[in-house]
Amino acid sequence: MILGAAGIDVVGEAGDGAEAVAAARRLRPDVVLMDIRMPEVDGLEATRQILAELPACRVLMLTTFDLDRYVYAALAAGASGFLLKDVTPEHLVAAVRLVDTGDALLAPSITRRLVERFAAEPPTEERKAVPHRDLAPLTPRELEVLTLMARGLSNTEIATHLTLSEATVKTHVARIFAKLTLRDRAQAVVLAYETGLVAPGA
Repeated sequence: MILGAAGIDVVGEAGDGAEAVAAARRLRPDVVLMDIRMPEVDGLEATRQILAELPACRVLMLTTFDLDRYVYAALAAGASGFLLKDVTPEHLVAAVRLVDTGDALLAPSITRRLVERFAAEPPTEERKAVPHRDLAPLTPRELEVLTLMARGLSNTEIATHLTLSEATVKTHVARIFAKLTLRDRAQAVVLAYETGLVAPGA
């Protein structure tokens, strides 16, 4: 009702993860709004399956808790961000539109706490499945930009911090994504912690 009233086409609904994967395969949506906790096939596994088959699709996760360990794994699996279930209708609509443009929904304060908390823990099975990538292809400036992204700074804030134009920062961000084969900022943040570029609590 909320999305439809805002002019967003809701092409399908699903009751669990297995139904979501089947519906996505059939309907090929631009964005999937995915619950994390579901019976049988949960949202994390459904996200992996959907993105494996439909890499251009964007998945936005819904969770009850802002520090749910599954959210970390979902971001690492390729989800473009997450929302709490008590999100306002306006924020929900804005979030769907944002990830549809190819950006990632990262609430810096929540995401930073989330990644710092779980990056410091021993690897779980979900995290063992995330491949580590070498940061060697990045220039020193790109490493600086990635570090600031991982700390939750926006492009505007990065530009101010490094005394660069916002257009230059956007270029650096695009090159980081291309060199490291990243989908968006969500994966960039996860990778920065996974590779040790940014230390939890730093």
